[in-house]
Amino acid sequence: MEFQQNLLNYISESLITTNETISIAESVTSGLFQLAFSQMPNASLFYKGGITAYTLDQKVKLLNVDENEADLCDCVSDKIAETMALSVAKLFETDWSIAVTGYANPIRSSTYKIFSYYSFAYKGEIILSKKLELHPKTQALGAQEYYTEFILGCFKSEINKLLILK
Repeated sequence: MEFQQNLLNYISESLITTNETISIAESVTSGLFQLAFSQMPNASLFYKGGITAYTLDQKVKLLNVDENEADLCDCVSDKIAETMALSVAKLFETDWSIAVTGYANPIRSSTYKIFSYYSFAYKGEIILSKKLELHPKTQALGAQEYYTEFILGCFKSEINKLLILK
């Protein structure tokens, strides 16, 4: 997968300039966010790491997701993404975190739709939490790549908002 280099550069420069750090919690994207951050210039100055927790039991064990809640929604909801974001930021002690959970394939528990929930946490608070829906005929890898690129673009916008306020 090739990421837009200008997007990666912008995020990298912004985090370095503000002296802030980031961590990632992902499931549906299965490591693509971690790959994207590892491709950013000087990543070790701001990217502390990430977790790919694909199953319910690992989300519960590693990211403090409530087991009963996760069981009810197949681990895919805005609340699950928010818990993942807050937990990974705490685990890695970062200013920022991004979390994403969802479906890359249309299956029964997704009512045959392809969608994800993503959340951004900043300094211990959720600042954005949204759902992203794709066409049900989208191929799995295409869905994972789209989620990653789109959410990185949204993250750039959130960084911009905070830079304006500073």
